[in-house]
Amino acid sequence: MGVSGSGKSTVGKLLAEDLNIPFFDGDDFHAKSNIIKMSRGQALTDGDRFGWLQSLNSLAKKQLEKNSCIIVCSALKKKYRELLSKDIQNNTKWIFLQGSFEEITDRINKRTNHFMNSEMLKSQFDILEEPKDAIKIDINLKPKEIIALVKNQLESKSEFGLFGLGVMGKSLCRNLANNGFKISMFNRHVDGLEVDIAKKFKSEFPELSSASAFDDISAFVNTLQQPRRIMLMVNAGKTIDYVIKDLLPHLSENDILIDGGNSNYKKTKERIEYLKTKNIHFIGAGISGGEEGALKGPSIMPSGDKETYTQVKDYLETISAKDENNLPCCTYVGPQGSGHFIKMVHNGIEYVEMQLLAEVSTILKNLGQNPDQIANTLDSWKDKASSYLLEITTSILRKKEGEDWLVNKILDTAGNKGTGNWTTIASAELGVPSTLIASALFSRYISFYKEERIRLNINFERQSSSELNVTTNNVLEAYQFARIINHYQGFKLINEASKKFSWNLNLSEIARIWTNGCIIKSRLMQDLVEVLKDTDNLLVNAQIIAMINHYKPSAKKVVSQCVLNDLTVPALSEAIQFFNGITTVYASANIIQAQRDYFGAHTYQRIDDNSEKFHHTDWKN
Repeated sequence: MGVSGSGKSTVGKLLAEDLNIPFFDGDDFHAKSNIIKMSRGQALTDGDRFGWLQSLNSLAKKQLEKNSCIIVCSALKKKYRELLSKDIQNNTKWIFLQGSFEEITDRINKRTNHFMNSEMLKSQFDILEEPKDAIKIDINLKPKEIIALVKNQLESKSEFGLFGLGVMGKSLCRNLANNGFKISMFNRHVDGLEVDIAKKFKSEFPELSSASAFDDISAFVNTLQQPRRIMLMVNAGKTIDYVIKDLLPHLSENDILIDGGNSNYKKTKERIEYLKTKNIHFIGAGISGGEEGALKGPSIMPSGDKETYTQVKDYLETISAKDENNLPCCTYVGPQGSGHFIKMVHNGIEYVEMQLLAEVSTILKNLGQNPDQIANTLDSWKDKASSYLLEITTSILRKKEGEDWLVNKILDTAGNKGTGNWTTIASAELGVPSTLIASALFSRYISFYKEERIRLNINFERQSSSELNVTTNNVLEAYQFARIINHYQGFKLINEASKKFSWNLNLSEIARIWTNGCIIKSRLMQDLVEVLKDTDNLLVNAQIIAMINHYKPSAKKVVSQCVLNDLTVPALSEAIQFFNGITTVYASANIIQAQRDYFGAHTYQRIDDNSEKFHHTDWKN
């Protein structure tokens, strides 16, 4: 494409010959009425062009059924190009022959008997709307140089783009490159703060030698094959929306954006619906594994339109971790924001697993063990309770700085990035008792109040923990008991959301992709893959029932001993309390219902009335 005199026909023929595909000059397909009108020196209207452009679009579609072709057409306006590429946007590439008015005027004037005068040429420049996603070629190059440049650009397009080079983004780039994918990388430019981040990153690692690095969005987008596949690795929240807004002007229909951050599942659903109106696809993909997992193989939880997923499947499944059967720890989770929902629940389970290990370490410390000894104890549990978090906690406890253990020097105030909050809120909204996740979250909140904790410690006497009457095996079994309850609650929350939103989630498959690459991978998770094939309720499985019955006495003993000795073990305690509650036939809620009816006439149902009728009592008489 380009204005008259830019060399479209010459270059088009040469390129077609070189690629061994058919060549067509768009002018040869004008209707007779258009030819007559132009021969009289009359400009064509958009109405005149409509049928002509449709015929060229039909020509392109027909050629694509066989192979491909080169079509020459001025296509000066965006709407002309949209009509020419209708329904075949993903198979269309524009080559824009670019030159100044003066250059092309001089070229035309050197030709004899050329119909185009400078006034007509100026009108073409006036209506020209330059394409944003075309291969742009300087007309001053020699034809052979143009052909070589076009071929090089066509062949060197990147398969996959990654937007945002934080810790996770960088690791994913290296993972993609190590797996043989040609990628483009983008990081924003901020004067004095973030300058040439992508280029510097590329220079650090040899596997990125064929990657393209950018801090200009337009240039970044234009290096990608269509439909473009761009993964966003930026902070969740408003930043995602700002990035989408910045990208949209440069995208084409059917391009695919993948949000690989910890986004709220409700916002993911909203973004999917919004981008549908722009004919852009959106995948919400939870990713777990941290920096190392992202580099070596994370667990990936994508959701959205299933057909769209098939277009990014090869990339995501290739870079993911592999389970014990060498299957990718990545699967299509379900529609809407289900991928980000289960990543949110993953993080809630993670909060509890971390809290339990912290509580266990505190108990072992009060049994007289130093960090090295605690690490040895945890290490001895690997055969029965192996997990990634157990492994890293062991390493943390052994780390020394000088003569002391580093863990003793770390301030005891825990941070969080919000996913624990979201999980707790989602549990409340869905009416699901994820009490352990809430307990782990609120334990972090309590830790924030360091100064108040110090002040209150002075005011109140605390029992010495020297009388803590438990064994390390009791602690192990209490820990195992609480972990089962944690996983029960997590999968119950996922299952209830699946029913509520009609997601039809496969709990066994979710457990499977969590067996490697992610923070909560463990031997227990591997066992749950089989358990969840037969039930959506862990506590009805015979194997789990036997384990609970075996572990519960130790859990009761450890928790009671910690309470008697003023040791804080909220997650271990809540595991017992929840289990007692969920297995109680007749709970104390009858008193609550009576109270509600007394002060608010909220009514109640009776156990001796099978009609499900609601009753109200005048409690004052």
